[in-house]
Amino acid sequence: MIPRYSPADMAALFSDEARLGRWLEVELLALEGLARVGMVPSEVPVAVRARAPRADAALVAAVSEREKVTDHDVAAFVDVVQEQVGPPEGSWVHYGLTSSDVVDTAQCVTLAAAADLLVLASGELVAALRTRARELIDVPVTGRTHGMHAEPTTFGAKLALWALQADRDRQRLRAARERVAVGKLSGAVGTYSNIDPSVEAHVCAALGLRPVPATQVIARDRHAEYLYACASAGATVELVATEVRLLARSEVGEVEEPFAAGQKGSSAMPHKRNPILSERLCGLARVLRGYAGAGLEDVALWHERDISHSSVERVVLPDASLLACYVLRQATRLVSGMVVHPERALATLTEGGRGLVFSQSVLLAMVASGMTRDDAYRVVQRDARRAWEERRPLRQVLEEDPDSPLGVEELDRAFDLERVLRHRHRMLDALSGIDDGTAR
Repeated sequence: MIPRYSPADMAALFSDEARLGRWLEVELLALEGLARVGMVPSEVPVAVRARAPRADAALVAAVSEREKVTDHDVAAFVDVVQEQVGPPEGSWVHYGLTSSDVVDTAQCVTLAAAADLLVLASGELVAALRTRARELIDVPVTGRTHGMHAEPTTFGAKLALWALQADRDRQRLRAARERVAVGKLSGAVGTYSNIDPSVEAHVCAALGLRPVPATQVIARDRHAEYLYACASAGATVELVATEVRLLARSEVGEVEEPFAAGQKGSSAMPHKRNPILSERLCGLARVLRGYAGAGLEDVALWHERDISHSSVERVVLPDASLLACYVLRQATRLVSGMVVHPERALATLTEGGRGLVFSQSVLLAMVASGMTRDDAYRVVQRDARRAWEERRPLRQVLEEDPDSPLGVEELDRAFDLERVLRHRHRMLDALSGIDDGTAR
């Protein structure tokens, strides 16, 4: 992933040094487990740990150089570690293991740690959405369906629904973490032919993983679920960002992105305040969805294993983790700094829309007065069209229409914004079941 979209704490988890460090720890813990069951001399794990190389740039360079000969990264790693530990203890490194025992188990440690960061980032977004929902619950805005004015809602109601969806993403990320926090040290094709199951249990316990049955590799539906959780979080961010983009358009002007001092919206047009953050988030959500598809393609491997998944995962697992973390954190910034213009929103609702958003209320009032629904619908439909074409308030047109049975009091009630929005706080009630956004 390019540095532009790479949060430093997440990127550190996927560095070459971190990867080799986790491989090394799996090898060292495996030797401890082997010594416990008497398969290697008891002094071996102590000596190997004492003389093992540091997982630093020098080790990365040495393994990379050796891989030019082996054309196999784990074999190159084992060669270098054995050489630096020295005989005779170094010869025991990787005893009874296959490459996937090391790679898959270490990778799951990485993914569990990455998921922890994603859950926290997701929680921060939930908290920001919930805060803004409470702040804006009483601020009316035109609800739109098919891009057209529909009925009144409030900005707070929008944000509350987004908060609930973002919380579901957080639940998916938590579930995905549980699914990938697993390990296996069961050897080639997963039958423990040359290693005792207790070694697997020892290594997994030390790494905070749960041992699971496997072939030579851990089943890839687990990784696909993780990638889906990342993509789902991105889709929610895209939902929020798309709404900001739509409401920020010049002819709407009900919302603005945060705009910092010194920021420039356009290199050519000084008046511009383009929704660049929202547009960026929408674009990156598309990339995240692509990674989910790649993860699903990796589920079906040949027999007990092949490595068609390996090259894919070297790209999609780090990149999806980095991008999901980035978009979640940037979405929190977007929501927290979003500027809402209540007066513009109210003007659109009551004046720019000619009051057409109250058409259902008028329809129901006519039905309640004794008209058939179809007759009432035709009257309101005709008057609404006339109001729009003549640029007049719907209420004024209705007052002039001899076919309308509604008096002043009935029209007052039908066009009462507070009545229409009287249940808006139920949206906030639904947020009470969400935790504070800080728990993992």
